[in-house]
Amino acid sequence: MIPVPLVVCVLGGWCFVYLTDVLLKLSESYGHCYEMWLGSKGLSLSPFHIRWQTSLFNRLFSRCARINPHALYLWFTSGLVFGLVSMCGSVVLLIRTLQQTINQMTSDHPQGANQQTLQVVVPGINLPVSQLAYFFSALLVSGVIHELGHAVAAIREQVRVNGFGVFVFVVYPGAFVDLFTTHLNLISPAQQLRIFCAGVWHNFVLCVAALCFLFLLPVFLFPVYYTGAGALVTEVVQGSPADGPRGLSIGDMVTGLEDCDVRTVEDWNSCLTIHTHTPQTGYCVPTHTLQPSWAHGRVYRRLDTSIECCSNNSLTDLCFSYTKLQEKEYACLPARKMLSGSRVCRSNADCLTHTHLDTDPDTHSPSVCVTPSLENQTRLIRLTHPPNTQMLFVGYPPHLQYAVSLTNFAPRFGFLNLDLPVVMETFCKYVVSLSGALAVVNSVPCFALDGQWMLSALLEATLVTVVTDRQHRELIGFFLLLGGSALLAANVALGLWMVTAR
Repeated sequence: MIPVPLVVCVLGGWCFVYLTDVLLKLSESYGHCYEMWLGSKGLSLSPFHIRWQTSLFNRLFSRCARINPHALYLWFTSGLVFGLVSMCGSVVLLIRTLQQTINQMTSDHPQGANQQTLQVVVPGINLPVSQLAYFFSALLVSGVIHELGHAVAAIREQVRVNGFGVFVFVVYPGAFVDLFTTHLNLISPAQQLRIFCAGVWHNFVLCVAALCFLFLLPVFLFPVYYTGAGALVTEVVQGSPADGPRGLSIGDMVTGLEDCDVRTVEDWNSCLTIHTHTPQTGYCVPTHTLQPSWAHGRVYRRLDTSIECCSNNSLTDLCFSYTKLQEKEYACLPARKMLSGSRVCRSNADCLTHTHLDTDPDTHSPSVCVTPSLENQTRLIRLTHPPNTQMLFVGYPPHLQYAVSLTNFAPRFGFLNLDLPVVMETFCKYVVSLSGALAVVNSVPCFALDGQWMLSALLEATLVTVVTDRQHRELIGFFLLLGGSALLAANVALGLWMVTAR
């Protein structure tokens, strides 16, 4: 759920800012000076909204617009083509997303909610509070690049830019450019399309650039960080199953989960998935170490029909099952002592093939395959993180994913920060996600979005000879915008309901 203290701080902060603004404007002594100061700084305040506008960057935009005019023409013409394609594609994507959402709402067992291309993001619910800095930073960068595209394209098409600005609405940052409307109305529809499509085009390019940087990050960091040796632990949740004196510590390198090798974080996730959906692994132990279950107390059956044979509530012993003379037997064994160095197995035959490796040198006792007798979704997993002894985890495997944060990058030098590659990687992922989302959403033919002006210019360029009456063209555009707005609103409303109510 949304953290109440965060909501209180946001609402309290905005109330303080707005009341201060109202009191200063009503003040006879400071009201005029305060309004003059706001105007000189380009600041404006309203409930839950603050914006800043300046013309300081106009010279920078002009310089960018004069760089290789022919190349810029091809660049923004490519953006025009992409904008028109993305406008159609965004409508198809929203229709598909709406169908998926409705199917999940009407299904008794909704699945695949996380596989949707577009999702409503609510801080504290499907966006961790710890990730807010990444989210807002990436959103601001994506917004600035979006508006930079509009500004440079406008100046290239001889449209004056009045100013560039940034704003904060509640907690969401954004950017904007103020174009001279008279100039904008005088140019051709094709020129207008180059300007209107430039924003989503630059968002797409930023998305691709961030994706390339993400894939090449190991190459860029190769002189100071190496990869492929394992998954490096960067954080362990206190009190989690991975915490403790024999658990994982920051800086440990995980190289294996049972017989599944771990070389990357992707391997870690894959191995956990395998152990979640496959039967519990067995272990080869010498038969002379097996004691009858009655030696440790009464054997009883749990509610899920699994057997428990360790009744002393020991934190070190576990109940194991094995097959002896075609009959299932149970033994309570000290888990760490028995499993240290033991090979994994699925049946007794796996242990017989290498009996000499698992045979006690004094008794020459053969080995047998023992399997932990645990509840349905509980697993016993050995984690290898040399040079430390193996960590034994007993629980639901996906819980390890939430208990431990890992990275593929290990520092070559001790003074390097473990979190630097994680910060770069996470930020790039947010830029890819948010910049791509801005490109899709802004392409939708919807009121107040770029898609509105893109559609209007497209209709003027294509229907002027077919529908000669301008009012009729505007009416066609109005109904198309109404449909696009309803489609987007339905996706947002149902997506928000799915996130908060389910």
